[in-house]
Amino acid sequence: MKYYSFHEYCRNTFGCKVYKLSLDAGFTCPNRDGTLSRGGCIFCSGGGGRFAVSGKNIGAQLEAAKAFVKGKGAEKYIAYFQAYTNTYAPVETLRELFTSAIQPDDIVALDIATRPDCLSGEVLDLLSKINRIKPVFVELGLQTAHEKSAAYINRCFTNECYVQSVNELRKRKIHTVTHLIFGLPGESEADILSSVRFAVESGTNGVKFHMLNILEGTAIADDYAAGKFSLMSREAYAKLVAKAVAVLPRDVVVHRLTGDGDKRILIAPDWVKDKKKTLNLIRKEIENT
Repeated sequence: MKYYSFHEYCRNTFGCKVYKLSLDAGFTCPNRDGTLSRGGCIFCSGGGGRFAVSGKNIGAQLEAAKAFVKGKGAEKYIAYFQAYTNTYAPVETLRELFTSAIQPDDIVALDIATRPDCLSGEVLDLLSKINRIKPVFVELGLQTAHEKSAAYINRCFTNECYVQSVNELRKRKIHTVTHLIFGLPGESEADILSSVRFAVESGTNGVKFHMLNILEGTAIADDYAAGKFSLMSREAYAKLVAKAVAVLPRDVVVHRLTGDGDKRILIAPDWVKDKKKTLNLIRKEIENT
């Protein structure tokens, strides 16, 4: 079975190998600052972006990030705002930030991780304007299509909000990427695959699959320590990802087959530390599905 990988997509779109440069906008999240909640999603240790170089202006961050990935063979780059909610700021702030990020000639696209409830009309119009200059990707952390699970992880937005945001992004021809977590407590294989189908039916252009990671300092770590749920084995995860890939239309881009949590604070599962082995097993399962 063949799937449309992000590597293939970049070759087709940009004509070369492309590498993402992690940047830190210095934002927080409405699910953390008290607007919606103060706990954040219960699996989140800090919104991702652990490779970003913080405390510098965007130009300096880009150069530092390029130095960090030097030798990996990239010819062009994507400016990637990953940590927390990267549209959670006044539109004037976002305009200056994103315009600076796409300024260099070797930056071919802008990638923004955010929440579907943080995409106002003004923000969408800004992204649409930038998208006419260089391609924009918007990543939305759906994680699950099941409201019971969404409540448990303290997601704090509805499926309807997600669908509306995807529709608005598609109207503006902005590439939407949906994050999905496999292994949330209480979810069966059928539940997880139905979340994948929900994202596809909602119109997402791409997907990122993640195994649930238990990290120090997160609320879900307490439930895991109390024995309230168990985690999938590497083999079970690989088989499930292969089944998920099988339900994707050929034009949906697979941006990620598995994620790797910060090893410094990872509690479980231990097998995610060997990403190469995990990817090899997933690809083998996909070939055999």
